[in-house]
Amino acid sequence: MKTSANNGTPKRTQKDYSLSFKLQLVEEIEQGFLTKSQAKLKYGIQGDSTVTKWLQKYGNFDWENQLPSTRSKTPEQRILELEAKVKLLEKQKERAEHPEEQANKKVIIFDMLVDMAKKEYDEQTTKLKKKTV
Repeated sequence: MKTSANNGTPKRTQKDYSLSFKLQLVEEIEQGFLTKSQAKLKYGIQGDSTVTKWLQKYGNFDWENQLPSTRSKTPEQRILELEAKVKLLEKQKERAEHPEEQANKKVIIFDMLVDMAKKEYDEQTTKLKKKTV
């Protein structure tokens, strides 16, 4: 890893960033401990959009329904913001339910296969009994 000539912070390449590092950085920003620019300086991240991409990929904020909020919000804006939060929560709920739903389907399919195997076994044993008699 090279060091920057102007401030002594280590220069990094994309390969240097582990998933745990990215998640930790995103968490620090989302909890308000750092801003994107502070995180970039603190950890020597060179790319201007790198932290933003990580926030989009690993963060909890719904970037699709992002609303600019630099001024005080009108009731209509507040309603839109709350609708966006509802959409985000629905997405999160859907993601949480999806694995459970898949597991239930797998159990049903497994039970069907076991029933089919039992039926096939019973048919084969009946055929064998008839042949031996």
